[in-house]
Amino acid sequence: MTLGYRQLILGAALSATAFAWPAVSAENIPDFSGRWGRNAFNFEPVPGGLQPITNTRRLPNGIGDPNALVGDYNNPILKLEAAAAVKRAGEISAKGENFPDPSNQCATYAPPFHLAMQLGVEIFQTKDHLTMLYNQDDQVRRVRLNGSHPPKVMPSAWGDSIGQYEGDTLVIDTVGVQTKRVPVMDRYGTPRSDALHLVERYRLVDYKTAKEAAERHQKQDGVAGQGGNVTVDPTYMGKGLQVTFTIEDPKVLTAPLTAAATYRRIRGEWVEQVCAENAFEFYSGHMTAIPSTERPDF
Repeated sequence: MTLGYRQLILGAALSATAFAWPAVSAENIPDFSGRWGRNAFNFEPVPGGLQPITNTRRLPNGIGDPNALVGDYNNPILKLEAAAAVKRAGEISAKGENFPDPSNQCATYAPPFHLAMQLGVEIFQTKDHLTMLYNQDDQVRRVRLNGSHPPKVMPSAWGDSIGQYEGDTLVIDTVGVQTKRVPVMDRYGTPRSDALHLVERYRLVDYKTAKEAAERHQKQDGVAGQGGNVTVDPTYMGKGLQVTFTIEDPKVLTAPLTAAATYRRIRGEWVEQVCAENAFEFYSGHMTAIPSTERPDF
């Protein structure tokens, strides 16, 4: 482990107990409200540094094969056990089967999986908190503003998220994401641990920047969601929403991983989705038992 990464890990540990920001005036707060969407899954790479896991299975046109999620387990971002987990997941997917992830197991799309899988988000802003609604399986995330993590964070499905506006950027710091059910951070089966620390930076970007970033990613990962619940509005020429995020998990990753997700305004209405009531997996022809438990986990 390098000295620089030790320092980053120490910073993450300190942030879990003492992370707090001063409040800012309302007139300086950017407006992220409304519905945003993207038409491609997975993390978008950012220039420089180590890159996120990508699909080694490509279609003839060069786009990642949506029916075979065979992650590159040789990526140097992965520690040995994590690489082995990605390899096992890819072998399952290559056979036409589906390895467990939060989507096919009707689980919470816990951070940072939501940035790889969720295509649509609606943001509600108030002076002391944010509510973020995600279209797939109707999931809800809440972020406290201008606060701090408690001295002892109780692990939860979405973790403990606190936010602060820094100029034109919304910064969300998340720790304490529980690892009870399918604890993976992406669609390739990369595991996550109780040491996960995620920092997201949301900002508005101009139309050209958002369009180019989104379309560049679609050329690598393919188009998803169009004609369904999330379709980007081709007539909207206003600003897009871009989140750049850094994942720290020293039990899984060899170094912090920085990636991005780019959203634009969408058109149409969302259709309610109820995951647990659909036990038939149409994409593999299998029946999966509806998730159940003998006692609540809260």
